[in-house]
Amino acid sequence: MTQRISKYQRFKMMNPIIQFFKFIYLSLRVLVIVAGGHGGTRNVK
Repeated sequence: MTQRISKYQRFKMMNPIIQFFKFIYLSLRVLVIVAGGHGGTRNVK
């Protein structure tokens, strides 16, 4: 049984402006996590 998406969800997915800001937001989150040290395996002395 398939589940249809609502018109609002489709609007959010198809809107390039919303997708652009979502991309910027996620990029900044990744940048903050990586720049802040994410618990890698390298030993820093």
